Amino acid sequence: MLDFRIDTFLCVCRHLNFTKAAQELNITQPAVSQHIHHLENEYGTKLFTQDGKKLFLTDNGKLLYKKMNQIKNDDESLKEILSQNNHGLKDISFGVTMTIGEYIIADPISDYIKNHPDTNLKITFGNTSELLKKLSEGVIDFALVEGYFPENDYETLLFSKEEFVSVCSAKHSFTQKPRVIKDLFPERILIREPGSGTRNILERALALNNYSTSDFRNFIQVENMHAIISLIEKDCGITFLYKAAVASGLQSGYLKTIPLDDFRVKHDFTFIWPKDTVFSEEIRAICEEILPVA
Repeated sequence: MLDFRIDTFLCVCRHLNFTKAAQELNITQPAVSQHIHHLENEYGTKLFTQDGKKLFLTDNGKLLYKKMNQIKNDDESLKEILSQNNHGLKDISFGVTMTIGEYIIADPISDYIKNHPDTNLKITFGNTSELLKKLSEGVIDFALVEGYFPENDYETLLFSKEEFVSVCSAKHSFTQKPRVIKDLFPERILIREPGSGTRNILERALALNNYSTSDFRNFIQVENMHAIISLIEKDCGITFLYKAAVASGLQSGYLKTIPLDDFRVKHDFTFIWPKDTVFSEEIRAICEEILPVA
């Protein structure tokens, strides 16, 4: 069990405000200050600094927050595991991005479900940035993401490498056959929301050629993959998606890829989980079992 003053510290880190932390914890502001002062003496370092009325974590404060937040998450997970053991059940909670959840995960996860009848499985959908936040908060044990993430903060296991392609309706006609990215700029582009791994990968790929999504004639932002694909099938523009997400439309002939000489992108789908968790080996074993059969 963590020292109660660590709970105070974590609360102050969330709010960066002593008054708001005191209100959440239902204690006085001087008590919050005493708890922080005790920890600063205990660890021999300043944890916060002020610039006017704004409160900031010091570098050592950030380090302590990262480590203690993970310890708190592990402590809560351990309590759940011990409770579950008493009832012969096991809970696993993990997150997947929209693309992976809707088009990739069903087959590999089905075998795991069949092989573990006494496991309660919670699968959370979200974009990459949302899943990183849930990992930090201890809401999920691990995630399978397609976007970019700070690799030094996580243990990782490669799930697969997926092709990222430009797509349009099979009935879409171009004034001139596109050969490179800039030939598509007169088109309307359908894109995911900021924070989405799909959007992030597209923006980085365009940036390598000194382009951006603003170079296209106009854009339609949609937060749902199925909706984007449906709109593309109805010839409402062009898009860039993982080939796995549009495989059905390509096979049925409703969609077609747009081959481009300067756009050949493959990206990793990766299992990630917090580097400092005491459950790292257990999580890795679960992820290895979910891996698709080669």
